Amino acid sequence: MAFDADEEILQDFLVEAGEILEKLSEQLVDLERHPDDSDLLNAIFRGFHTVKGGAGFLQLEALVNCCHSAENVFDILRNHKRKVTSELMDVVLEALDYVNTMFDQVRNQEEPTPAPDALIAALDALAKPESENAAPAQSKSHPEPEADTAGGEGDSGDITDEEFERLLDALADDKDASTTPDVSPEAPVASDESSGSDEISDDEFEALLDQLHGKGQFAGPPVAEDGTDGVASNDSAQTEEPAGDPNLITDDEFENLLDELHGKGKSPNASGAEPTPADKPKASAKPKPEAAKPEPKAASKPAAPAAPPRDAAPVAETTVRVDTKRLDDIMNMVGELVLVRNRLQRLGSESEDEHMHKAVGNLDVVTTDLQAAVMQTRMQPIKKVFGRFPRVVRDLARGLKKEINLVMHGEETDLDKNLVEALSDPLVHLVRNSVDHGIEGPDVREKAGKPRAGTVTLSAEQEGDHILLSITDDGAGMDPNVLRRKAVEKGLYDQDAADRLTDNECFNLIFAAGFSTKEQISDVSGRGVGMDVVKTKIGQLNGQITIESEQGKGTSIIIKVPLTLAIMPTLMIMLGDQSFALPLVNVVEIFHLDLTKTNIVDGRECIVVRDKVFPLFHVKRWLIKGSAGQQEPENAHVVIVAMGTKQVGFVVDQLVGQEEVVIKPLGRALQGTPGMAGATITGDGRIALIIDVPSLLQHYG
Repeated sequence: MAFDADEEILQDFLVEAGEILEKLSEQLVDLERHPDDSDLLNAIFRGFHTVKGGAGFLQLEALVNCCHSAENVFDILRNHKRKVTSELMDVVLEALDYVNTMFDQVRNQEEPTPAPDALIAALDALAKPESENAAPAQSKSHPEPEADTAGGEGDSGDITDEEFERLLDALADDKDASTTPDVSPEAPVASDESSGSDEISDDEFEALLDQLHGKGQFAGPPVAEDGTDGVASNDSAQTEEPAGDPNLITDDEFENLLDELHGKGKSPNASGAEPTPADKPKASAKPKPEAAKPEPKAASKPAAPAAPPRDAAPVAETTVRVDTKRLDDIMNMVGELVLVRNRLQRLGSESEDEHMHKAVGNLDVVTTDLQAAVMQTRMQPIKKVFGRFPRVVRDLARGLKKEINLVMHGEETDLDKNLVEALSDPLVHLVRNSVDHGIEGPDVREKAGKPRAGTVTLSAEQEGDHILLSITDDGAGMDPNVLRRKAVEKGLYDQDAADRLTDNECFNLIFAAGFSTKEQISDVSGRGVGMDVVKTKIGQLNGQITIESEQGKGTSIIIKVPLTLAIMPTLMIMLGDQSFALPLVNVVEIFHLDLTKTNIVDGRECIVVRDKVFPLFHVKRWLIKGSAGQQEPENAHVVIVAMGTKQVGFVVDQLVGQEEVVIKPLGRALQGTPGMAGATITGDGRIALIIDVPSLLQHYG
């Protein structure tokens, strides 16, 4: 591999090929559902072809060979010589897996490991017509409308790369060794294309056009009145001719000629991909335009009008690649600016200077806009995560012999890049769970009066400064009684406590460590590992996860996470003379309470609000040393906080108000402190600890 190649070229290849490979996974699964979609077939063909081109330029032979074999399969498919089947897609998807593996190795500056010979052989077998009857039927039986020539004489259908190679070989047999391109029939096509040593001469190109379209079809304009024909000699081609000379063809006309030879989309792409066999004649013929003449009507166009678009000033780039560390640094600086803004706002509120108020107000507006703009640079569409699920669902469904349709909504919803990466694994596990646990087998669904194919729906939407993600299936749903029984068997609850659990509380039991309702352990699920990890991960993202399920109808798992982890809206509270910050996502409501009117249920202090019972916790007793023996006031503020479906009341001394804070990691001495997510600097310049509500309750409650 040419790792010593220009670093910029390598990075361009990694970016472009990475985007193409992400799309290919989704397109291949889509093709299995719509096997007759010719646009999709062409898009997949071009995808493999473009990756092959970039790999060839970087001399990545292993990647070139695998992509070339896959490309040949889709050339056969789009020429209707073979049909798309599940077995064929299994082989192609396996090839894509190897291509992705090699791509990752290239990204890590490693030599790519070639795909197994058996896989390449399987692809090559699929790249042949399905039956012998289909073999002689050239692609002219399926001409593309755009490929019709102006004259209408003869056929102008597509020819495949292999047919083009055979024509070149036929020409090579008739030529002298000195003029024959150095092409070996036994040499693999991939190496031919990347070598760049097999250009053909002008005469060979003329003969090739004659073989393809018959003599005279592209011979140029009819004989002129002075008796000269329209084909310029080699001598005249080398002399400078006026711009309007009809013997010259423009670049656009030459492109049209290539389209007539190969069909739309087969000409080289503009991304710098390696040349296909069709490009090589272009490379040699372009300096000498007489190599191929268009129809008379086309030839009469002057060359000058086609030039301005090419000679015009290049369009300025609208994007720039920035290292993510630099974005993180900028975000940290904006965070510091927010802290200074908060401090100035507090000082400004204590001042009576009108100019001071105005300046602080302007700073607030500018800081808010800057914060939003910098956050936007870190945003990525959730499609980065969703794009992998069509393949995940397809492979699982085939392995479990189920029929499942995946529906996705809100793929363009943006959220912080760090969140996109952090949500990837939890969402994969939840989708796998829906496919394995949720959707029933086709026969079972049919007996229940449902369609044989189940549906898993992934959706994302923005709600204020949070993102809502939901994974919904139309499967069997969850049986609360089965969950209660399992909870008793596992020793999580005694029978009386289990009987008092609401249905929603039963559904949340699946997040307990080691809890599984699966009777048989499979390679997909059943070990009770995973859902507890999912809940822990969502909690680390300051998010919430809830479950809604109806037996026989299906299950929905809803995740709510903040748009960004860098800056968090909080409710500032006071416990004694110490400030604390409660993440606003956890806060449900706030009210003033007469502490003499509390009740004791199961040995725990509770309050009743609007016929709802909330356990009551005096957070000050947990977090402030020496406060446990102090006399409690008769009145206090209560903040109702939520974690999933569970809601509890926190008793606090004072409410300061809402404030956006920048999360700072705790120092080494405080790292791992139960119930603490980090620290921040408040508007009055003091340090406040940020409370991690789930961890706090788990440790103390």
